[in-house]
Amino acid sequence: MRLNLSLLKTKKLNIVIVLGMIATLGILIAQLLWTREAFSLEEKKFTQKTHIALLEVVKKLYEGKDSELPPNNPVEKVANDYYIVNVENDFQPDILEYYLKTEFAKMNITTDFEYAMYNCNSDEMVYGNYVAMSDKKPSKHNVYFPKHKNLVYYFAVRFPNETSYLLSSLRFWFVLSFALMIVLLVYVYSIYTIIQQKKYSELQRDFINNMTHEFKTPLSSILLASSYLNKQEVIREQKKLLDYTEIIINQSKKLNHHIEKVLNIAKSDESPLALQPEKLALLPLLQEAAETIKLKNEQVTVTIEAEREYTLEADRFHFSNIIYNLLDNSVKYCNLTPRIQIRVDEERHGLRLQFTDNGIGVAPKNLNLIFDKFYRVADQKSNEVNGFGLGLFYVKKICTQHQWKISAQNNKEHGLTITILIPKKHYA
Repeated sequence: MRLNLSLLKTKKLNIVIVLGMIATLGILIAQLLWTREAFSLEEKKFTQKTHIALLEVVKKLYEGKDSELPPNNPVEKVANDYYIVNVENDFQPDILEYYLKTEFAKMNITTDFEYAMYNCNSDEMVYGNYVAMSDKKPSKHNVYFPKHKNLVYYFAVRFPNETSYLLSSLRFWFVLSFALMIVLLVYVYSIYTIIQQKKYSELQRDFINNMTHEFKTPLSSILLASSYLNKQEVIREQKKLLDYTEIIINQSKKLNHHIEKVLNIAKSDESPLALQPEKLALLPLLQEAAETIKLKNEQVTVTIEAEREYTLEADRFHFSNIIYNLLDNSVKYCNLTPRIQIRVDEERHGLRLQFTDNGIGVAPKNLNLIFDKFYRVADQKSNEVNGFGLGLFYVKKICTQHQWKISAQNNKEHGLTITILIPKKHYA
């Protein structure tokens, strides 16, 4: 059943990834097509503006002369960046250049251009000049201007930087497209990272499950054998042997408890733990956990402060485990005689449970990590760590499922304070 659920989750994730990739590819293709269309529109717009400007130049050249304007459209676009203008009249190069610069400026055409005129005596195009409309220093050009058949008085205009000029007018949209591509790449990378993390998480969970199950078989045999030895008269008559068997039994039970905890955490990764909320008296549960800790270590001092009795709506088993884990951590990470204070306060946001100890505390940079799975605090004396790093992870998980908030902070002198905030709707 678990395998089927895992396969179902994987299948759903794969469907989401495929749909996301299709959507990403569709957006990218649409963006490229839109950019191409925008460039075509800019090109048409530039052609129209150039056409209008050249018509105005022709009108200027005819002003003050007796001849009439050509009956047909005098402007002809020969190539993308090349125009021929038939004026059917004689004109001066310097006047032509002045009119070209003036009319292009009026139409907001700011790209460089060059022009040439047809010389009927030599039957060839005579290069006029390269005109820089921008502040950039123009470079020398010597471009070939082809002749046009059946025309006598005409000039040609070429825009050598038309493509780059049009692209520069679309630079905002190119920046937007580039930003969109970056976002899409981040999305693709995020999907890849999620897949990898899911793969590693499944491998980790499978490894933990297999490892703990493999441990339980020999551990059960050790417990059975040690329990049998403990009942033998020969063993019970010799105190040292009896102590040894007691140690074996106690440590085996402790190891079995740790294995069960690891299994429960690994199982809860797949789905939330099943909770059975009920109304619980808070103070008896705190006192019971305190007595249990004192039996484990007689030197522990636990004080409980509360204004009145409170009734919580929580899962008895898991809430008891929360209290025990917090108290056990306070004892485990303490180099002095353990002193723990449990304070229960009612405030505006809800009920606040504070567990304050006199332990070694946590380095400020690592304070946010203590609720992470497998994170463990090193002992200041031996630089060793105890346990599996699952206790506080389990506490945080249960608090989250109860919709409670949990936080931790170092005390001013030494030790740690862990606070659980329970909303008003969960207690009375």
